[in-house]
Amino acid sequence: MKAYVIDRYQSRQDVRLAEMPQPTAAAGEVLVRIHAAGVNQLDTKIAQGEFKLILPYRLPLVLGNDLAGVVVRVGAGVHAFAPGDEVYARPDKNRIGTFAEFLTVSQDDLARKPANLTMTEAASLPLVALTAWQALVERADLRPGQKVLVQAGSGGVGTIAIQLAKHLGATVATTASAKNADFLKDLGADIVIDYRTQDFATVLEGYDVVLDSQGPASVAKSMSILKPGGKVIGIAGPPDPDFAREIGGNPILKIATRLLSLQTRCRAARLGVDYSFLFMRASGKQLSEITTLVENGNIRPVVDRVFPFSATPQALNHIAQGATKGKIVISMI
Repeated sequence: MKAYVIDRYQSRQDVRLAEMPQPTAAAGEVLVRIHAAGVNQLDTKIAQGEFKLILPYRLPLVLGNDLAGVVVRVGAGVHAFAPGDEVYARPDKNRIGTFAEFLTVSQDDLARKPANLTMTEAASLPLVALTAWQALVERADLRPGQKVLVQAGSGGVGTIAIQLAKHLGATVATTASAKNADFLKDLGADIVIDYRTQDFATVLEGYDVVLDSQGPASVAKSMSILKPGGKVIGIAGPPDPDFAREIGGNPILKIATRLLSLQTRCRAARLGVDYSFLFMRASGKQLSEITTLVENGNIRPVVDRVFPFSATPQALNHIAQGATKGKIVISMI
């Protein structure tokens, strides 16, 4: 089979097309022929070695963290899926590789594709939808009447998080460029703050939750708009000790995360708010719940652009520029 790989951690331009053996489905696994794969900022960061301390992949490595496709074969003990089923998934972090023609996926990480979506639309969802779900439903326990700020609303996570938060009954504010204001209000945002001309910290107050995708400086600033007991959930750092424990990190990683997040955790304590770092995990069960929301019209995918499989390097270059509205998708078919 054909797949796009990196041979060393250096830059996104090093991705190359390679011939690799087709995987086989072991017990509990499903072999999927991939029709489309979502492209994420995570892919470029992995290629550049930014996560090699916490994600020690063996090289050469096939990139890609989202897929939609058709089941080809199932391994022993798999009863929920059968050949011909249309599925989608975010594979486990230790088993990525969706920029390829085939991939084996644990049955626990797989879900049936929403019936009302194309393959390219479905492939845009798993990673960002699971991130939004785990932040707002699982960690924040967002309730009707609460107020949430979603940073960078026009990005992949932002477009889904806005819709999910609105479905949960929250008042939703977001930051974006003014040109995207109407688009984001159509998704469900109540307040759109133009980050070029407005400071969200002077506009918003008394918020319950902030979902931050911008990093430590934005996390620190976001704390100022929270009510006592409010929560900032960061998906761009800094990583914290709880994260190191969750992934079974070694002693060096545990020390590193403690030091990296020390200033952030101390600020949160002084303000009487909570900070946590989220590195989303694969979950077919949660993805099935997201499927229901998609089929009921509560969440819709936002696809910025579709690239052919042969243009995978260009797709990675495009996502690295950071100016996408929603998701970039690669089509294999």
